[in-house]
Amino acid sequence: MAFRDFRLGVVDMLPLLIAFVPIGALWGALAAGKGLSPAEAGLMSAGVFAGASQFVAVELWHDPAPILLLAFTVFIVNVRHFLMSASLSRHMGAFPKGTRGIAVYFMCDEAWAMAERRALTQELTLAYYLGLALSAYFTWLFSSLAGAVFGAQFGDPAAYGIDFAFSAMFIAILAGFWKGPRTGAVLGASALAAALAKLFVPGVWYIVIGGLAGVAVAAALYEEEAVAA
Repeated sequence: MAFRDFRLGVVDMLPLLIAFVPIGALWGALAAGKGLSPAEAGLMSAGVFAGASQFVAVELWHDPAPILLLAFTVFIVNVRHFLMSASLSRHMGAFPKGTRGIAVYFMCDEAWAMAERRALTQELTLAYYLGLALSAYFTWLFSSLAGAVFGAQFGDPAAYGIDFAFSAMFIAILAGFWKGPRTGAVLGASALAAALAKLFVPGVWYIVIGGLAGVAVAAALYEEEAVAA
């Protein structure tokens, strides 16, 4: 049963893993271009495992590395993981004791989204979740290592459309959550808030602001629905 759930998680994640490969390779190539060795790039992917914050970090990277700035920026980008973890914890009732912290460590945006979608129709098991999360983790790790080793041969990633891979992947994930106008209101509020923050607020706060705007609208619509019921 556990192996079957794990395998199903891997299979469900496969379409997203295809997108992970060029994105991870692109990050590895950028990291190598900044002077990181393949070992250093691999350690960052293994320890941080957060594509968005790794891209931001490598953009800020120079020698000597601004450690405090990097740490603060990565923290801000990853604040959304507090919201994601809180959301996912609602579905961890079947997880054995002591495994939730480890499970959340391997959580990424895509694994979280797929786990949430699974929970809409059936119980989320640890094995299924690990199928999602571990396949994403190791795909990201090995693709970023490959990018760091062979990145100079890739050329301009925009020429292949790789720079749009992140956006295309999340559009596909969000489509699976569509439940009508209420979903559109949440996504629209989040997108609008993030876009405005990107234009007018310095730094990477737009990620947090967009997430909080979506949460606020979702909470307001839930209260409205509860009152109507």
